[in-house]
Amino acid sequence: MPRLDPPDPSTFTPDQRRIADAIIESRGALGGPFLSWMASPELCDRAQHLGDFCRYHSSLEPFLSEFAIIVIARYWKSQYEFYAHSRAGSAAGISDAIIEAVRLGASPPLEDERHRAIYTFLTEYFATHRVTDATYARAKAALTERGVVDLIGIAGYYALVAMTLNVFEVPVPDGPLPFE
Repeated sequence: MPRLDPPDPSTFTPDQRRIADAIIESRGALGGPFLSWMASPELCDRAQHLGDFCRYHSSLEPFLSEFAIIVIARYWKSQYEFYAHSRAGSAAGISDAIIEAVRLGASPPLEDERHRAIYTFLTEYFATHRVTDATYARAKAALTERGVVDLIGIAGYYALVAMTLNVFEVPVPDGPLPFE
C-alpha cells in the first residue's frame, strides 16, 4: 500500500500540470517516483529533467544504462525500479540470464567488457564507497571518461528514485516482487 495518496490530476496546480505533461510527453506515463514527487513540484520538475538525461541522453546507450540501473535497483532492493528496468533492459538486449543473476545477487554472465566494467565499478563502490585505481581505469577504458561521469550521474539519480519508491512504498503494477 503506497504511503502517499496518488494526487488527483484534476486538482493539479498549473505548475503540476505543466510538469506532469512534460513527464507524460517524455516517458508516456506519470508513474514510478513522479506521483510521489508531485507533492514537491519543483523537486519533481528538476528530478524529471535529470532523469530524462540519465535515461535517454547520456553517453551510455540503453544496453549499458539499463544494465547499470538494474544493478543499482538490486543494491537498493527497489522493487518497482527493478521491475520496470528489467523490462526495459530486456527490450534493450540484456539477456534474461544476466537480469536474473543480478536479481539474485549472483555474478551475471557478462560477455560485454562494458557491462563487466559497469558491474565491477558499481558493486565495488556499493561495497566500499570507493573504487580502486584499477577499477576506475577499467571503467574509463571501457566507457570513456564521459561515460564514467554519466555512470555516476545515473547511479546518483537512480538512488534517489529507489529511495523514493522504497520510502513511499510505490507498488509494482503486476506480477511477483523481484526481491523478498
